[in-house]
Amino acid sequence: MPDTTAAGHGIMQGFPPPPEAQVTLANWRQPPFNRWSFHNVRQIVPSAAIYRGASAVPFARDARPVEQVPFQGPDGKEWTIGRMLEATCTDGFIVLQRGRVVAESYAGGQRPETPHIVFSVSKSVTGSLAGVLVDRGQLDPDAPVTAYIPEAAGSAYGDCTVRHVLDMTVAIDFVEDYLDATGDFARYRRATGWNPEPPGVEPLDLRNFLVTLKRAAEPHGRKFYYVSPNSDLLGWVLERASGQPYAELLSEAVWRPMGAEFDGYVTVDRLGAPRSAGGVCITLRDMARFGELMRQGGVAEGRQVLPKRWIDDILTNGDPEAWKRGTGTDYLPNGRYRSKWYVTGNEHGAFCAIGIHDQWIYVDQEAEVVIAKQSSQPMPSDPQMDRLHLAAFDALARALEGRSI
Repeated sequence: MPDTTAAGHGIMQGFPPPPEAQVTLANWRQPPFNRWSFHNVRQIVPSAAIYRGASAVPFARDARPVEQVPFQGPDGKEWTIGRMLEATCTDGFIVLQRGRVVAESYAGGQRPETPHIVFSVSKSVTGSLAGVLVDRGQLDPDAPVTAYIPEAAGSAYGDCTVRHVLDMTVAIDFVEDYLDATGDFARYRRATGWNPEPPGVEPLDLRNFLVTLKRAAEPHGRKFYYVSPNSDLLGWVLERASGQPYAELLSEAVWRPMGAEFDGYVTVDRLGAPRSAGGVCITLRDMARFGELMRQGGVAEGRQVLPKRWIDDILTNGDPEAWKRGTGTDYLPNGRYRSKWYVTGNEHGAFCAIGIHDQWIYVDQEAEVVIAKQSSQPMPSDPQMDRLHLAAFDALARALEGRSI
């Protein structure tokens, strides 16, 4: 088989690497450079550490041959889990059942101890963190955004609530176009520090960019409309509500009490604003630990880390009509969205966190299964690939539940 790793392409090989093999701020999300950069993000973009505690408990293990599990893909063809992993630029894949590791594998230069960017899985982490502040009485999800960020007055966020932000129902004039090279999304990427500033252009920063976004004409709350700036704004709200930087808050409230095995980090802009919508970088095992924390109703090692009522709200609420008016019905026709989590609407009531370039946490409480996947797909978004993953994860959870492997 051809070597598709970054090393196989000569990426970042040599002291220094030749120019054509160097990963830069201009190319780090493009293939083949992304195969290296997605688990070396802090060498490219500034970051803030998300520290672990001293009480990590290693996973128990019960290996199963999950690669052999068959399923029918959205193309109508027969697939296996192993073939899906090979076809989707998988960097790391782990499966838990009842908290025990039944499969764990790495490729593309990824390692167990290496944080990998999880893109919009970060949104789900941020949405769960919001529940901690609600439980502490520091955050009111029904309060106006301007109660925490007065600077947002006059922007798209000037007359919406925190709940609108949590559920992606803000009426905002912004297009989430990952391939945009010149418009608002390109400006957004520059503001986050993810793209270089053109020569002679005044540098942007994330917080100031967010309060320039314009309102759309329709009412807030009517339609699910996915835009990443909402979740960066939520990170800012959490900082104002708690009086703590995002990375410090996430470490103190979740990462340490959860028993994370490794430190993580989050990318920050030139003024230290966290990319809470997409810049969290964590190891595969801790990604699975976070999924297991959600599966267990917020409990880790007998300690209530996330409020159970917040997780119950994620699983039982969310506006199905707003979802139907949005664009998510392409791959989750019976789905909902609540507090930055997707509720699939499948027979098992599975819920998931999804990031571009195919990052996943998939939780099936009925089968007692958690699946986490880190990838470096060349294209940021591919609805057909989303449907493939959902079919694979559902089949794998059912096989484990039925003890057919």
